[in-house]
Amino acid sequence: VFAAPAVPLFAIRYADRPADDNHHFGHAKMESVAALIETGMLFAVTGWIVYEAALRLLFGGHAVEISWWIFAVVLASIAIDWNRSRALQRAADNTQSEALAADALHFRADMWSSCAVLVGLGLVAAGFAWADSVAALVVAVFVAKAAFGLGQRTLATLLDAAPAGLSSSLTELANGVDGVLSVSQVRARPAGPTLFVEMAIDVPRTLHISRIVEIKDRLIREVKALHPSADVSIVAHPVQLDDETAHDKIMHIASEHDAAIHHVTVQDNAGRLAVSFDYEVEGQTPLEEAHAQATVLETAIREGLGTDVEVESHIEPRPPALLHGQEPAAKVTKLVTTSLQRLAAREKLLSDLHNIRIRTTEEGLFVHYHCRFAPDTPVQTVHDVVDRIEVNLVEAVKGVARVVAHAEPVGHGRHPL
Repeated sequence: VFAAPAVPLFAIRYADRPADDNHHFGHAKMESVAALIETGMLFAVTGWIVYEAALRLLFGGHAVEISWWIFAVVLASIAIDWNRSRALQRAADNTQSEALAADALHFRADMWSSCAVLVGLGLVAAGFAWADSVAALVVAVFVAKAAFGLGQRTLATLLDAAPAGLSSSLTELANGVDGVLSVSQVRARPAGPTLFVEMAIDVPRTLHISRIVEIKDRLIREVKALHPSADVSIVAHPVQLDDETAHDKIMHIASEHDAAIHHVTVQDNAGRLAVSFDYEVEGQTPLEEAHAQATVLETAIREGLGTDVEVESHIEPRPPALLHGQEPAAKVTKLVTTSLQRLAAREKLLSDLHNIRIRTTEEGLFVHYHCRFAPDTPVQTVHDVVDRIEVNLVEAVKGVARVVAHAEPVGHGRHPL
């Protein structure tokens, strides 16, 4: 019993060690082991008190000699144990240390024992010789009850029991985060001051990976706001939604096959879907290889949308990752600029042609310009106008490979370059 205070000292120093290759969750459970040891000591002390008290009650014992200094010593012991118990319990509450909580209980047991001694001595002095033993039995009951509660909590930690109501509160918290469809699993277990939380959530599979990471980060912040010491691990499972469009499914299937596609078109032909898209491959890829890759993707899309679906792809070279541009000859710049201004003047909806730039690259001339449209002009109309200018400019000026038009609403400031 006298060695009991040394148990939490060793346990806390050991539990404070960081996680390593052999202990991935750290060493904090050593505090629970220490608390269990101290619980056993308290039960042993309780049993000894009951045994001695019973012997005194049944067979009598040595007469208790009463003097003033005995009361002084007992009162001093109560004061010391009360102060140490409070300090240890405060530290245990602040650090969630089970070892310190067990040590605090140990000193409270000492304090209660001293109180029993004090009451017993007072009653003995009043002529009740049996009072000392009865008081000891009362204290033994209180100590045993407290030790039993501590033992329950300690075993719960060692057996990875989740705190009551925690799973439901974490599930409710996760369901309130935008983007989380449902929570498929919640696991939590305390280890010393740390609460380890593992969650599995379902998210729409159409979300970009960065958006999924954002959802997980927000959920981690929400959990830590409620449990600052939590160590949170979240797994997100992408799931298919009932309201996914055919376009959504096609883009997801392409992403699963690491395929770059664009210009996806879905048609409903008398109840039968027809899907077409542009499939990008490296320009030097042999046609047979590119066609085999496209066929694999077409098959996957057909399986994803239903067997009675028409699927076809247009194979085209993937744009280079980097083109090297430079200013063309002055006469080329003048020819392209004049032609562009002439074509733009034909379009009544377009105004304020500006920021014209021409660059020559390995693939030909790239023409960039900015223009304005009325703010309420439909995007489709704007696209038709600039697309028409591009087609006509490519026909009018030899070597133009691409025309990039940036449309701005009238009344807005010019786009910075």
